[in-house]
Amino acid sequence: MKTWSYPLARIAGVEFRLHITFFFLLFFVLLYDGNFGTVPVILRGLALTAMVLIAVLFHELGHVIVSTRFGSPVRGTILLPTGGIPMVDPNSLMHSAPDIRREFRIAMAGPLVNLALASASASALIMLRPPAYLFTRPFIDLSALPRSFFWINLGLFAINLLPAFPLDGGRVFRAWRSQTRDMRTATRHAVNLAHLFAAGFMFAGVVSSKWLMITGLILFMAAQIEERTAMFQSVAEAVQMGDIMLTQFSFLSPADTLEDALTKAVHSLQDDFPVVSGVDLVGVITRQTIVERLRREGNGYVQGAMNRAFEIAAKTESLASGFRKLTSRGLTLIPVVDEERLVGIVTLQNLMHSMGLLAESRRLRRQAEQES
Repeated sequence: MKTWSYPLARIAGVEFRLHITFFFLLFFVLLYDGNFGTVPVILRGLALTAMVLIAVLFHELGHVIVSTRFGSPVRGTILLPTGGIPMVDPNSLMHSAPDIRREFRIAMAGPLVNLALASASASALIMLRPPAYLFTRPFIDLSALPRSFFWINLGLFAINLLPAFPLDGGRVFRAWRSQTRDMRTATRHAVNLAHLFAAGFMFAGVVSSKWLMITGLILFMAAQIEERTAMFQSVAEAVQMGDIMLTQFSFLSPADTLEDALTKAVHSLQDDFPVVSGVDLVGVITRQTIVERLRREGNGYVQGAMNRAFEIAAKTESLASGFRKLTSRGLTLIPVVDEERLVGIVTLQNLMHSMGLLAESRRLRRQAEQES
C-alpha cells in the first residue's frame, strides 16, 4: 500500500504518507489557471494544495482518535485529496463482519471534523466579509483562498458520506453488507459502487466543473488501491506457505566465519540465511548483519552474530499467518518446516514477488471466466 506514497509525518505514533495524487492535484490546479506558469499562480496553487492536505490530515486525525478510543489503533494512513486509506495490518483476515455501530462512529469522525473546520472558517469569513462572499462562484479558486478552504472542507464532508469505498460512507456500506455477505463480497460491492460514482463524477466534470472531474479520477485511484488490497488479503488466505517457499536455497553453519558467510552471500541471490547445525535449525542471519559485524568487530563466527529469536512456519500454514509472523517482529526471513524438518524458506522479497504473480494469475483467470 505504500506504493507511490511518501513519508509526510508521524503523529502520536501514526505514520502519515502523502500519495502521489497530491502532486497530480497541484498540476491540475495550475494547468486550469489562465496564468499558468507565473510565480504568483504557482504560489497560490501550492497554497491551495496545502489547504486540501491540511483538511485531509485533520480528517484522518479524527479517525485516528476515535479508532484508538475503540481499541483499534491505526498503524498509518496514506493521504489522498479525497481522504485517507488506513494502512491496515496485511494479516487482518476478512472473515468476520465488523461492528456496524463502531464502524459508523469511526467513519463519521472524519467528515465531522471537516464540517467543524468549514463552520469555523465560514464564521470567520462572515465576520470579515459580506455573507454573499461565501457563495460567489467559482467556489474554489486560486484568487479566493479563504473561501476555497471553506468549500474544500464542506466538499470533503459531503463526498465522504457517499457509499463508495474507500470513502467513509463506503466503509459503513461495507460493514452493512457484511452482515449478510462475507467481507470479500461486501468489499467488492463497495468498490464497484466507487467505480460508478467515479465515472459519474468524471462525466459531470466534463460538462460542468473541473473539480468534479479531478474528484472522480482520485476516487477511481483510491478504489483501485483498496481493490488490490482486498485481492492481496483474499490470496493470502487461500495460499499456503508451501506454495511459494523457496526450495533451492543456501544455508550457513554456526561454525562458518563471517568472511565465509559473506563470500556465500556474494555468490547467492539471498539476503537472508537460515543457520543449521546438523539437522537442527538454530538461527537466522541477514547479509546486512554479516557486513555490519565485519565492519564493527572484524571476522568472527556466524554463531555469535546470528539471531536466535526467529519464527518458523509449517508447510501447510496459510500465507496470511506467515506474513503475520514476518511483519509483527520485523523479520525478513521465515524458515518453513515439515515434520520438524527444514524444507524451504520464505523471504519478504520473494513473498511480495509471489503475491504479485498470484494476484495477477487470479485476475487473468477471473477475466477469462467472464469472457467465456
